[in-house]
Amino acid sequence: MEEIHSDVELEEDGFGFLRNETTGVSEIVRRFTMTNKTGMCVQIITYGGIITSIKVPNARGSIDDVVLGFDSLDEYLNKDNPYFGAIIGRVTNRIANASFKIGDKEYHLSKNEGNNHLHGGFKGFDKMNWESHVVGGGKLVLSLLSGDGDEGYPGEVLTHATYSLTSNNELLLQLQATVTKPTPINLTNHSYFNLAGHDAGSEGTYEHLVTINADDYTPVDGNLIPTGAIVPVKNTPYDLVQCPGRNLGQMIQCLRNEGGYDMNFCVNQQNGCDDKAFVSRVEHPHNGRVLEIFSDAPGVQFYTGNGLPEGTTAQPPLIGKGGAKYMRHGAFCLETQNYPNAVNQPNFPNSVLTPGATYTHNVLYRFSTKC
Repeated sequence: MEEIHSDVELEEDGFGFLRNETTGVSEIVRRFTMTNKTGMCVQIITYGGIITSIKVPNARGSIDDVVLGFDSLDEYLNKDNPYFGAIIGRVTNRIANASFKIGDKEYHLSKNEGNNHLHGGFKGFDKMNWESHVVGGGKLVLSLLSGDGDEGYPGEVLTHATYSLTSNNELLLQLQATVTKPTPINLTNHSYFNLAGHDAGSEGTYEHLVTINADDYTPVDGNLIPTGAIVPVKNTPYDLVQCPGRNLGQMIQCLRNEGGYDMNFCVNQQNGCDDKAFVSRVEHPHNGRVLEIFSDAPGVQFYTGNGLPEGTTAQPPLIGKGGAKYMRHGAFCLETQNYPNAVNQPNFPNSVLTPGATYTHNVLYRFSTKC
């Protein structure tokens, strides 16, 4: 159970300047650092609501950064940034043919991945500078107003992202949104984790033991668009239900033709924490770090960094924090979400938010150690 404690320190500094495309004025990008008494430290910037760093101890007390990211704002602004740590919206994942209908009206979105719409378009929530407000007990609230017609979506959307750190090494993220017209909403955080350390590469990733609390998944076509089917994971490489978990390196080998995991799992809605279901448990057995995730979202996208560069001459590594070389399978994402393309699949959970209603999505990241 998460509980906010007053002994969490929150400091603010600058992370660079961003030119406002509307006003032409340079705006400061703020960075907030949350630290608790156990040594866990989380850094967040207002650009994209990005979690730039999560430092946690291992079983021996050594503290490492366990999320991928960059050292400067310019690097986050680069077109090669694969959404490291960002809030994704209005709709995470893919919308087929970049279009959908609400009632009799059809809407056409920006096509930023072939014929499809991905992660909110060319300028989604991950590429905007959010307003910030610090409240008591180690809480940070970021706010963003998305205009009517942004990337083709109807209506204005007011979004709040609240980050809370506890003394028990739990990071709680609450995403809320209200709208002026019916519009699809599906927000997530796109952090890339490696409990061996952000710079441990694929060798570190392959050592993890992974459990995902899902009896079903939503298979996809060649463009990674769900077919609409909901299929049992049993007797497939997507069967990750067992605890303490299956070795990630071995399981990725089972999906070598697909390049690794990039799939939505249908989370079993029981055995959770308060009103949040247990989503996943990931353990790095060599250093004892454990990450548990709880959420009230119906799905989770498990992604093993298949799109990161190969590390060849043709695809050189992506240079991250401290000069780290980020390459394929160098991290994994567990993006709690509604099912992808839900706005076009009537058998998927509803994703259309209407005026007067509030979208709320809570996700808890609990870090611990196992001897």
